[in-house]
Amino acid sequence: MIDFDAEAFERLVIDELDRLPDDMVDGLDNIVFVVEDRPEDGSLDLLGLYDGLALTERDRYGMGELPDRIIVYREPHLAQCETEDELRDEIHTTLVHEIAHFYGIDDERLHELGWA
Repeated sequence: MIDFDAEAFERLVIDELDRLPDDMVDGLDNIVFVVEDRPEDGSLDLLGLYDGLALTERDRYGMGELPDRIIVYREPHLAQCETEDELRDEIHTTLVHEIAHFYGIDDERLHELGWA
């Protein structure tokens, strides 16, 4: 297990977001990225969560809507990683996975693509 305080972990998440391809992030609309310590149930199994309505399910979506959220959980990531490089890789994978949900790609397809 590696140790990163909340501020250092958030900097890693921002850094990994900046490294994502432009064509992946340019289409993100009305979405915020949030870092939390753990999921509400306190488990260490869930690394991230997309909380919103996928683009493929949006009918009339526009002004006044609360932003969708992608949540990255710090403690589960730290529990699964032993080095900063592993942590960066896992954060990257989590971001890609959750962004894919925004675009309407489900877990089954992500598994086929190697992102689950």
